[in-house]
Amino acid sequence: MNTKRLLIVCMACLSTTAWAIEPGPSSPQQQGTEQWMQLQIRGVVASPKLQTASATERDLAMQRWLNSFNYPIPEFYKQDTGGQVPSGNN
Repeated sequence: MNTKRLLIVCMACLSTTAWAIEPGPSSPQQQGTEQWMQLQIRGVVASPKLQTASATERDLAMQRWLNSFNYPIPEFYKQDTGGQVPSGNN
């Protein structure tokens, strides 16, 4: 019975429209970005040197992440602490 449900879900997913942006006109900047992303996906521009982190680096990164929970998220942010929003009367 689970196999039948899985098949139905797969068929439903295949019948929907694609979630990615459809090909078409795009800016040169977007085309450049897409080309870099394709190179990264394929591993064409990957470094030949293996990137590793030492145990100390991993521990420090984990500690920074854990320390981020020491600061409470305020219910409201103070409006005046970030500066002024310019009015349209320049």
